Amino acid sequence: MNDPHKPLRDDVRLLGELLGDTLRTLEGESIYQIVEQVRATAKAARDGDEDAFRHLAEDLASLPLDAAVPVARAFAHFLNLANIAEQHHRIRRRREYQRDPQSQPQRGSCDDAFGRLIAAGIPADELYRAVASARVELVFTAHPTEVSRRTVVQKHNRIARALAEGDRTDLTIPETTARLALLRREIAGSWGTREIRIERPTPLDEVRSGLIVFEESLWTAVPGYLRAVDTALLRHTGRTLPSSATPLRFGSWIGGDRDGNPNVTPDVTRKACLYARWMAAHLYLRDIDLLRDELSIEHATPELVALAGGDREPYRRVLRDVRKRLTATLEWLDDAVQSDATPDPPAVIYLTPDDLVRTLTLCSASLQATGCGVIAEGRLADVLRRLATFGVTLAPLDIRQEAERHTQALDALTRAAGQGSYAEWDEDTRVAFLVEALADDVPRVPTLNTSDEIEDVLDTFRLIAATPAGSLGAYVITMTSQASDILAVEYLQRAAGVTTPLRVVPLFETSTDLENASAVLGRLLALDWYRARVNGRQEVMIGYSDSAKDAGRLAAGWALHKAQEEVVETCRTHGVAVTLFHGRGGSVGRGGGPTHLALMSQPPGSVDGTLRVTEQGEMIQALFGLPDIAQRTLEVYTTGTLEAWLTPAPAPPDAWRTRMDTLARTAKDAYRATVYDDPRFLDYFHAATPEAELTELNIGSRPARRRQGSSVGNLRAIPWQFAWTQTRLLLGAWLGVEAALSGAIARGERDELRRMYREWPHFQSAMQLIEMVLAKADARIAAEYDRRLVPEHLQPLGEELRARLASAISCVLDVTGHTELLEMNSVIRRSIDVRNPYVDPINLVQVELLRRVRSVNTGAGPTRDALMITINGIAAGMRNAG
Repeated sequence: MNDPHKPLRDDVRLLGELLGDTLRTLEGESIYQIVEQVRATAKAARDGDEDAFRHLAEDLASLPLDAAVPVARAFAHFLNLANIAEQHHRIRRRREYQRDPQSQPQRGSCDDAFGRLIAAGIPADELYRAVASARVELVFTAHPTEVSRRTVVQKHNRIARALAEGDRTDLTIPETTARLALLRREIAGSWGTREIRIERPTPLDEVRSGLIVFEESLWTAVPGYLRAVDTALLRHTGRTLPSSATPLRFGSWIGGDRDGNPNVTPDVTRKACLYARWMAAHLYLRDIDLLRDELSIEHATPELVALAGGDREPYRRVLRDVRKRLTATLEWLDDAVQSDATPDPPAVIYLTPDDLVRTLTLCSASLQATGCGVIAEGRLADVLRRLATFGVTLAPLDIRQEAERHTQALDALTRAAGQGSYAEWDEDTRVAFLVEALADDVPRVPTLNTSDEIEDVLDTFRLIAATPAGSLGAYVITMTSQASDILAVEYLQRAAGVTTPLRVVPLFETSTDLENASAVLGRLLALDWYRARVNGRQEVMIGYSDSAKDAGRLAAGWALHKAQEEVVETCRTHGVAVTLFHGRGGSVGRGGGPTHLALMSQPPGSVDGTLRVTEQGEMIQALFGLPDIAQRTLEVYTTGTLEAWLTPAPAPPDAWRTRMDTLARTAKDAYRATVYDDPRFLDYFHAATPEAELTELNIGSRPARRRQGSSVGNLRAIPWQFAWTQTRLLLGAWLGVEAALSGAIARGERDELRRMYREWPHFQSAMQLIEMVLAKADARIAAEYDRRLVPEHLQPLGEELRARLASAISCVLDVTGHTELLEMNSVIRRSIDVRNPYVDPINLVQVELLRRVRSVNTGAGPTRDALMITINGIAAGMRNAG
């Protein structure tokens, strides 16, 4: 019997051998031998040899820095290479599905899902309308869990392409030799490249890095994805997808998210919009050049001939004019980026996609009318699909700011106008003032002598007014807690002279704000002015990160579920549809996890064909970094949305909801009793994790804390989860689960919990995600951090937490009926098992480096650089790290 995973093992072995050769050549035989000895000892330790683990920890602790760094780097590089091989193997398996005419469609593909929806009784016309009208938007964000440099990412992509080349069965001997040489060069080049940034990236650095995935992957993936949608629609409904329709689009926060990040200024946002337009124009120019080479055809419709001025090669003549306009667009964008303010756009440039779509549609219609439809359905159709998806702005940029900053700005305006202090008014007074002003004329923002922080907010609204339509998406309000928070942004847009206001999206993220979300929306939607403003659809963002840090993952998940139900019901009561915007992170502790599972576990009725989701940090490269992986991800988002919309799960029995209330309450109480109420916890957290060191490293542009202070409350959710991932305790994603489940089991509720797990998608999803976290956790590694770094009087707390981890594992196995974690997901189980012997040494090196950095006489640059390498390596091994 063929082993489907042998090619993956062969790729990993090959890459490991080439890395070993690189070590020998560039670092010397002695370092290579140390790495090999460490690897052998780590594997023995993983096989249950406690003496081997003790020796491993001692040996790595005693290494001098000049040996510890290449050892840590070697294991980090291997993990990155293993990640590349795994991603390529996913592509290989997908292609095997597509090659075999006897195989069933791949689960989650459009062909598979459309067939199952038809079989479930969804009429073909209804399915067609749903696909054509669906609107899913993936919003990319920059976050400090993404530790890889742009240069390194590009090298990794070239390695992936070389692995793909190796799957060809017709490679000649010279081609095989050349492929191996290329792999050697890229691995050697990666080894010689500094993984860490010398300086903290600026927001514009993050913008440029964020555009890589569009240029290198999504530009290719989107037409392939839409062809898959089109083919599946034709097969199951007999109709094709219109070229102007696309179920999926993209947005961005990179360069627009100023919440707690003073580095994101109005000028940064202006340039972020220009960079995105530049990339789109650059990519379209490349497409047009290829089309001009292809469309040398003479026969055309009279309309196209007239547009070409009677030229004998009408398509090329028309496309030459398009090329001139794209070139002019790029020149204007170059000038704008170099200027302090964006100059007025000349009429010749493509400021909107309308003219470009019109011209290319005319070319397509001409080809169809003259018998060349097969040509129209090739590259030209792909460009039209790209225009439907990306427009000329690539990914509209959201603006995000904290509610309190708007309150401060409005307070400055009302004081300047002699109207009193807006900040001191109660909620009723604020709402009355804002509604009265919005129903009439809002005075323009005057010139104020105020603080830099307030001027920054006002300048941001002036920027919105000056930005061409299409570049900006929504205005997201962090820490929304009352109706006036939303109305304040509407007021400030009007006051700044914004002629086409951005849609305003409240973000509810703390557990208290989630509980109050429906009441806030109810008050807004009761206002005639506001109902007219939203025009039948309200967008609401729910935040997974802060709610999980506030209440623990289990309680936060249930609070989010109920908040969505209540928001949907409130909007339905007022005759308004709702688009939910899910602020998911990469880690399970911040709402991450498998896409299809997450979509199918949404509350019935909460997905109506529209959906927005953030994709953050390292997950962007993992899910979209290669065209074939990206196409698969886009299909899964599409099919998951359609299934959740058209065939929602039935509502759970009231008894299950009551039990879930109890589980959530118990989990939250246990979580907060430790994280917020135990006086030992904060000191333990600072000692046992690299949280303090993370804030000093050059990972992302945004500060790790919203405000000054060392409390957990001030810490952002991302470094909170990231720090626990580094130590392998992953506490933020499971703490409280053990108390909730063990209590229920003690009350004799095991059988009912198992039934909930089998039959209720929400509970099943919660348990499966926690099970995945527990499979990645490692108490033995976490204990080493305690042993070497934590003061003796705090070590009992670490012992308690590790005992609770063991209890959580036991309870989850009991509820799921599994004998081992992830026994129903052999792919992830195998991936974790392969990685553990390579992550363990990096953890042990990190423990020693942390000890040295924190010692009285140490902490110089080289040691901190080495620490960054270990952080990078552990993130690579743990995958969805923060």
